[in-house]
Amino acid sequence: MARPRKPLLSRSRIVEAAGVLVDGEGLEAVSTRRLAAALGVSGPSLYNHFRTKDEILDAVADAVSARVDLSMFDAGDGREWQVALRDWAHSYRAALSDHPNIVPVLARGPGRRPAGLRVADAVFGAMTAAGWPPAQATRIGALMRYFILGSAVASFAGGFVDDETAYDPSDYPHLGQAHLLAERRREVDEGAFETGLAALLDGLALQYAALRETP
Repeated sequence: MARPRKPLLSRSRIVEAAGVLVDGEGLEAVSTRRLAAALGVSGPSLYNHFRTKDEILDAVADAVSARVDLSMFDAGDGREWQVALRDWAHSYRAALSDHPNIVPVLARGPGRRPAGLRVADAVFGAMTAAGWPPAQATRIGALMRYFILGSAVASFAGGFVDDETAYDPSDYPHLGQAHLLAERRREVDEGAFETGLAALLDGLALQYAALRETP
C-alpha cells in the first residue's frame, strides 16, 4: 500500500484539535484519548510531537497569543505609546474573548512560548523606547496583562441571575435592577473594560508627565 503523501499527524493538527476541545468543553476535555479519537490516530503517536498534556495546552495558548496584533509597537508605526497600548489591549482582549477557556493557561505567563514572549518583548520594547525606565516598563506590561486577562476570566454581568426575586430589597437595597444585568452581559462587560482601560491609560499618562518633568 502506498504511503500517504501527507503525514497523518503534525503539531499543528494536534494543536488545532486540542483548541477545538478547549473552546467547546474546557481544559479538562483535553486528553490523549480524546485527541487521538478526534484525529483518527492511536494515542501513543501523539507523544512523537508532545511529551505531555501541558505541552499541548501551552501550544494552544501560544496559538491564541499569535493572533494578537503587535503592529502598533513597530518602530515605524508612529502611534503614541498610550494609543499603542490601547489598540494592543483591544486586540488582545478580542483574541481572549474568542477563546476564554485557555485564559488560565495564558495567565501562568509566557514561559518558553514563542508568541507569548514576542508579546512581552514588544510591549517592553515600546515602553522603553517611549522613555519609560525599564523597571516601570516591566510594571506596565504586567499591569496591562493582569487587566486584560482578568477581564476575560469571567463576566461580571453573567454573575447575576435574571430572577428579580433573588435580590430582596430588604437584604440588597441597591440591587433592585441586578436581575437585568444578565441579559445585558456584553454591554456591561465591554463597557467595564473600556472604563477600566481609559482609567489605566489616563493614570499612566499622569505618571509619564511627572516622569518627564523630573530633572
